[in-house]
Amino acid sequence: MKRIYTLLILTFCITQFAFTQNKVYLSQTGLVDSIYSQVLGQSRKIYIQAPQHIKANQKYPVAYVLDGEILLPAVKTIHDYYSGGYMPEMFIIGISNDHDRLRDLTTSPVKTLYDMPAREANGEAENFVTFLNEELFPHIENNYPVTGYRTLIGHSYGGLFTMYALINHSDLFANYLAIDPSMDWDDQRLLKEAKEKLTSKQFAHQALFISLSGQLHMQNSSITIDNVMEDQSEFTLFARSNIETSEFIKSLDNNGLSYEWKFYPNDLHGTVQLPSIMDGLISIFSWYQMENTDKINNPQTTKEELLAIIDHRENKLKAHFGYLEAPYPEDLLNMSGYMNMEFNQLDKSKMYFEQAIKYYPKSANVYDSMADFYESQGDYANAIKYVKKALEINQKEYYQKRIKALNERMK
Repeated sequence: MKRIYTLLILTFCITQFAFTQNKVYLSQTGLVDSIYSQVLGQSRKIYIQAPQHIKANQKYPVAYVLDGEILLPAVKTIHDYYSGGYMPEMFIIGISNDHDRLRDLTTSPVKTLYDMPAREANGEAENFVTFLNEELFPHIENNYPVTGYRTLIGHSYGGLFTMYALINHSDLFANYLAIDPSMDWDDQRLLKEAKEKLTSKQFAHQALFISLSGQLHMQNSSITIDNVMEDQSEFTLFARSNIETSEFIKSLDNNGLSYEWKFYPNDLHGTVQLPSIMDGLISIFSWYQMENTDKINNPQTTKEELLAIIDHRENKLKAHFGYLEAPYPEDLLNMSGYMNMEFNQLDKSKMYFEQAIKYYPKSANVYDSMADFYESQGDYANAIKYVKKALEINQKEYYQKRIKALNERMK
C-alpha cells in the first residue's frame, strides 16, 4: 500500500512538472536587448515591444520609456487598447534605469539630498541625453523598423528628465509625457531654466502632458489643490513646483506646443503612472484620432467628399509625423471597398481599393481585392491584371490558381 501511495505521489509530481514546463502565457512584454554605452561606461538593458499588427516593409513611430522594466507593461497595455483609432501603432522601447538612476535622470548636481550629504552621483542628465542621441537612437533605428518620430515618457525623476529634454533638447522628441515630475529638484533649478529658455521657443506639432498626484502634503490632509500654493513648507515644494511649472507653460502664447496638465486627487506618487499614461497618450495624440467617421459611415456621402476626407487626413498626419503616412490602415480601406461593393456603390468601392493600392503598394492583398472588384463586374481581363500584380509580390499558389480560373471564365 505504501509503495502504491509513493507511486501516486511520484506520478503527481511528474505531471505537475510537465504542466509547469508547458505553460502557455497569455502575453509577454518586451524582448530584452542591450547596448554597451561608451558614454555611460556600462551595458544598459533595453526592452523592445513591437506593434501588435506589425507589417513588413513598414516603419513605425517609437516611444521611449524611462524606468522601462517598471513602466513598459503599463504603456504596452494602454497602447494595445487605444492604438489605431486614438494613437498610431508604435514600437515601445523600455530603457532600464535600475542602475545609476539618480545620476542619469537628475538635471543638476547637488551635494545634499533631504538634508543629508548626497552619497550617490547625481545631476548627469546631459550625459544621459548624449547616450540617447549618439548611441541608443542609432542602435534602435539601425536594428528595428522605426522612424525618427519619438515620444518620451518618464515618472518622478524620469519626469524631471523628460522636462529637461523638452527645455534643452526639444528637437529629440515630438512628444513629452512627464508623470509627477520632480520639478523641486535642486531648489527648482530646472523651472528657473524653463522660464529663461521657453519664452521664445517654438514647438510646431509637438505636445506635452504633465500630471500631478494627489499626495500634496505628506503630513497634513487639510492641504488640497485649492490651498497648496499658500503653504510654503518643504512638504509641499514638490506639488507647488509642478503647479508653478504648469502655470508658466500655460502662460506662453503662440509657441505651437499642445499642452495639457491633469491632477489625480485619488492617486499617490506610486500609483499615478497608469492613469497618467492613458490620459497622456490620448492627449498627445489627440490630433491622430479619426474624424468625420459619421460621414464615412453615411452611404449618402459622395466619393468626392470621401476623397477630400482622406486627403485631409493624409496632410494632417504628414504635418505631424514629418513624413508620408497612410491615412488609414490597409484593412480599413479594404473593408470599406467591400462594404460599398455590397451596397452597389461601385464608384466608392473602386475608389477605396484604389486608395489601398496607393498607400500600400507592396501589399499583394490590395491588388487581389481590386481583382475581386473587377471580377464582380465581369471584367475578367482587369481582374487577371491585378491578380498578376499580387503574384509579382507574393508567389502564393492561390494567385496562380486564381489566374488560371479567371482565364477559364474568359473563354
